[in-house]
Amino acid sequence: MQIRTRAIAQARAVSARRALVTAGAAFGGLILALAAQILPARAETVITSHGISTFGELKLPADFKHLPYVNPDAPKGGEISEWAPGTFDSFNPYSVKGVPAALSSIFYESILAGTADEVGAAYCFLCETMEYPEDRSWVIFNLRKDVTFSDGSPFTAEDVLFSYELFRDKGIAEFRTVFNEKFQSVEVLDPYRVKFTFTPGTPFRDMPANAGSLTIISKADYEAKKRDLEESSLEPFLGTGPYVLESMRPGQQIIYKRDEDYWGANHPLSIGQNNFDRIRIEYFGDDNAALEGFKSGIYTFRNENSSKNWATAYDFPAVKSGDVVQATLPNGSIATGQAFLLNLRREKLQDPRVREALGLMFNFEWSNKTLFYGLYARINSVWDNSNMAAKGTPSPAEVAILQPLVDEGLLPASILTDEAVMAPVSSEDQALDRKALRKASALLDEAGWTVGDDGMRRNAKGEMLTLEFIEDSPSFERVINPYVENLRALGVDAKLVMIDPAQFSQRSDPPSFDFDVIVGGAVNGGYEPGGELKQAWSSVTKDNSTRNRAGFAHPAVDRLLDLVEAAKTREELDVTVQALDRVLRAERFWVPQWFKNAHTVAYYDMYEHPDPLPPYALGEISFWWYNAEKGDALKAKGALK
Repeated sequence: MQIRTRAIAQARAVSARRALVTAGAAFGGLILALAAQILPARAETVITSHGISTFGELKLPADFKHLPYVNPDAPKGGEISEWAPGTFDSFNPYSVKGVPAALSSIFYESILAGTADEVGAAYCFLCETMEYPEDRSWVIFNLRKDVTFSDGSPFTAEDVLFSYELFRDKGIAEFRTVFNEKFQSVEVLDPYRVKFTFTPGTPFRDMPANAGSLTIISKADYEAKKRDLEESSLEPFLGTGPYVLESMRPGQQIIYKRDEDYWGANHPLSIGQNNFDRIRIEYFGDDNAALEGFKSGIYTFRNENSSKNWATAYDFPAVKSGDVVQATLPNGSIATGQAFLLNLRREKLQDPRVREALGLMFNFEWSNKTLFYGLYARINSVWDNSNMAAKGTPSPAEVAILQPLVDEGLLPASILTDEAVMAPVSSEDQALDRKALRKASALLDEAGWTVGDDGMRRNAKGEMLTLEFIEDSPSFERVINPYVENLRALGVDAKLVMIDPAQFSQRSDPPSFDFDVIVGGAVNGGYEPGGELKQAWSSVTKDNSTRNRAGFAHPAVDRLLDLVEAAKTREELDVTVQALDRVLRAERFWVPQWFKNAHTVAYYDMYEHPDPLPPYALGEISFWWYNAEKGDALKAKGALK
C-alpha cells in the first residue's frame, strides 16, 4: 500500500508539471509560484556507504578484509564452556515471560554490526550497502543475496519488514514505548531492498544505525510454527546466526554448535571469529558451587566477579601446575553503573532526604578493604570512567543547558552552582562510620522519621521505616549484611531476603516491581548514548521497563533525554550527558557500588586470544580460539572432565 501510494503521488506531480507547461505564458508569475510548491527546491544528496558512524568517519574502508583485532588465521574447532547461575526455562529473550537461557540471542543477527575497537561505528553485515540523505531522515538497505537462515532458507526484505512489525507490535513494553514513535514507515522496495523512513521531528542522528540493529527472525518459520514473541518457549526462533542449538537439559545445560553451513563464514566481519565448534553452558545453583565445578574441570572458562575468590580461591592444584591460567586483562569499557537501586515507587523512598540517609550507611571504603581486597574503585557517576561524567560545578556549557529548566521550575537553582553529587566517603577502619551515622540520623529526623523507645524509626502515622533487600546471589550476602547492620543502627528495620533467580525476576520485573532495594545497573547507553536511554530514564517507562527498575521519572530528565538524542557533535553529546548525569545523581535514586577497569579471568590452558585485545570487549566466545594440541594434553593428564 505504501509503495502504491508513493507511485500515485509521483504520477500526480507529473500531471501537475504538464499542466503548468501548457497553461501559457500569461500565467507566468502564478505558474512559477505554483511550481515552487510542487517541485523540490533542490535535489536531495544521498550517501551510499558500507556503514555509518555517529560522529566522524568510519575507520575501516569498504574493502577491508577482516577486523584489525582478530587473528584471521585462527583455527576452528574445540569447545569453550562457561557457567550460568540458577536456571532457565525459555530460549526467547524478547519476552518478559520465563527465564531466558544464557546466550539465547546467539541465533540472531542484524543488518548492521558494530566492532569492539570503534565507538559509534556500524558496518553493513546483512547488507551490501546502505543509502541515506545527509539529514539521515531515512535509510535504504541493499541486502545481500547470499544470506540464509540456519535451515538454508533465503533471507529477504520481507523478513526485515516482518521482524520490524513483530517487535513493533509484540516487543517488550519498554522497547515499544520508545521504538515505535520513531518510525514513520518501513517499505519493501524489492526482494533485497528495504527502506526505513523516520518520523518527522525525531532526532535522526542514530536512526539509520538503530534501524540496522533490528533483530532479524524468519517470517516463514515463525508463521508456519505459529510462534508468539510474547510467550516463553524452549524452541528458539529461526535466525541467520553462526550457532544453532545442539542440545539442552532444561535448567542444567545448554550446548550451542557452530553451523557448518553458516552463510557468513567468509564475511570480513566474521573472519577470525566464531572459532569454537561448541559453546557449552553449565548451570549452578550459586557461585560457590560454580567455582568448585570449575576447579574440577566441569567447565573451562570463568570470568571471576568475586574479589574474594580472585584473591584467595585460586590456589588449587590446576593453577599451581599451570593447567589453569589466572589472568588480568585490560578492559577499556565504561563503568557498569552497578548500584543498590531504590524503588522510587515506594512512598517511604520518595523523600530525597531518606534516600541520602540510606546511602550514607553503605561503607564502601571498609568493604573494599575488608571484603574486596582493595580491587575496586567507587562508582560516582552513571557514566563513570568516561568523559561524560559530571565533575565539580557545572561548566558554562552545562549551565546553558540547565538554565532553561531552572527558569521553568523543573530544577532547583542550586543545580547551577552545586558540585556534582559524589558517593559519600567513610572510614575504612570500621564498618559503622559514626560521622555518617550522625548525618544520616539528622536527615531522617528532618524527614519525619524519628526514633522511638525501641530504637526504631517511625513516621507521624506510627509506621516503621522498613527496608527489604532481595538478592539471588549468595556472594552478595557478605556485602549486604554489614550494610543491613549499619541501617539497623540508624533505626531502620532493614533485612536481607535471599530468593532464587526465578523469584528475583518475578519480583524485580514489570508489572510487580515488588521490592525495596535490589542490586542492578544504572543504564548509561555506552560511549554514544542516544534514544535507548529513554527505556531506562523516561517518565513513560516508569512502570513498564526492566531497564527502569527504580521507577525513575522526572520532567527535567525527559527534556534532557531529548537533547542527548539530538546532539550533533561529540562535544555537544559529552556536555549534554554531563548535565543529565548531574541531574540524575542529584536525585539520589541509587546507592552506587564499585567497578574495576580489568577483566579477571581464569581458564584451562587451551585457549588463545589476540594480543592486544580490543578495548571494548573481552570476546572469549567471539574471537578467542582453541589450541588442539594443548587441549589434548590436558585431557590426557585427566585435568578435564
